[in-house]
Amino acid sequence: MNDELLAKYESVIGLEVHVQLKTDTKMFSRSRAAFGQEPNTLTDPVVLALPGALPVVNRKAVEYGIKIALATHSTIHEMSRFARKHYFYPDLPKGYQISQYEQPLATGGRVEIWHEDRRSEIALTRIHLEEDSGKNFHREGVDESLVDYNRAGVALAEIVSEPDFRSPEQAVAYLRALRQLVRYLGICDGNMEEGSLRCDANVSIRPRGQEKLGTKTELKNLNSFKAVKLALHYEIERHVALIEQGGEVVQSTLLWDAAAGQTRVIRTKEEAHDYRYFPEPDLPVLEVPRPWIDEVAAHLEELPLDRRQRFVDQYGLTDYDAGVLTDEWNLAEYFEEVVRLGGDPKKAANWIQTELLRLLKEDGRSIDEQPMSPKVLADLLARMASGELTGRNAKVVGERMYQTGRTVDEVREELGIRPPERDESVVEAVCRQVVDAHPDETARYRDGNKRLFGFFVGQVMKQDRNQDPKLVSKVLKRVLEG
Repeated sequence: MNDELLAKYESVIGLEVHVQLKTDTKMFSRSRAAFGQEPNTLTDPVVLALPGALPVVNRKAVEYGIKIALATHSTIHEMSRFARKHYFYPDLPKGYQISQYEQPLATGGRVEIWHEDRRSEIALTRIHLEEDSGKNFHREGVDESLVDYNRAGVALAEIVSEPDFRSPEQAVAYLRALRQLVRYLGICDGNMEEGSLRCDANVSIRPRGQEKLGTKTELKNLNSFKAVKLALHYEIERHVALIEQGGEVVQSTLLWDAAAGQTRVIRTKEEAHDYRYFPEPDLPVLEVPRPWIDEVAAHLEELPLDRRQRFVDQYGLTDYDAGVLTDEWNLAEYFEEVVRLGGDPKKAANWIQTELLRLLKEDGRSIDEQPMSPKVLADLLARMASGELTGRNAKVVGERMYQTGRTVDEVREELGIRPPERDESVVEAVCRQVVDAHPDETARYRDGNKRLFGFFVGQVMKQDRNQDPKLVSKVLKRVLEG
């Protein structure tokens, strides 16, 4: 679509993010919560809504909800209430979902994001606890569907934002920040492909400068950053096209069809009253006393953007480097342990980003699975700092250490790497040998082609990789120009 046409309108986006809480059991029953098990093996009378089965609130799920609320500076209500949200789908055994409506766990708050090279805030409306539904499977070419109730009843926290986003890219930045936050808190693995973090998006457009909101549509169950971005862009352009052609946007709920690259309407005109909410009669009021909140707050982890800023202030890292190193909690922990053991912060940051993360990516490993302990990497960096290893040799040694799990000394012995030559007379002899072996290149260099200097350095290093490149450059220049 024409950019000029799109620029006439402002998009207004709000996100509802469902965070699958990492509890051992489900929200209201003792049935185990796990991913990837045989279908319909993680159920019990409560999950299946058998007569006489009564729900009991999972205390750990509430504690995780308190953590999210504290981390997002939300107001936690010491008394909240569960409600029944009615809708009739095959994946909902009871015919209703136990959620929270008029009295949620927490309201207000904000999520801090990093977008367009600056820190900003997105306001929250509410955070509430609920249970998940099961999962429908539609088999291609077969006129039937199957239902797996393993996910039914799994504990969720739903985080609802204000309609503060003005672009799909900003919405994705928020979703990334939220995923990072819940992973830092240790309450969700954030695996969107497995459905442990899912997003619904409400989107509308309005002429720029207009305060009144346009008619919204809701995109359901977006399970990747790419899907959120593409679906929102598509829906915004669809709204603009409808209005420009004299039509109207119809309030509706849609799914994103990634294969077709478009949205698909599944129902229209859905409002809160359609769910016929009423207080859950089988559960008492949820009480979250202040001492419990204070106890959780006392053990709250350092938040991602706070840690990022601390890395800049404490270690002198750039915003970019600090952002990479704090992207995952375990990676940040690894970096700080290397520094604690004596590694220079800037050199550690550089080596981890350029070498370690490259090797992990090539192997498809996470930072938890890498074979180089912080102590081993700190030792490697110390050898570089002392001049015992050149940067080039340190890269070779480090990669071999990663592959074998051996120490610096073991790898050096295996590869025949010794400390760099410090005797200038020895280095000069090698340099003169190289210069004498390349008379044509030497003549061109002396005639003004200074770019050949790198060629000569490379030839000297080929003769003996244990040379110090800085010393080689110094001596070689003297030999070539003497």
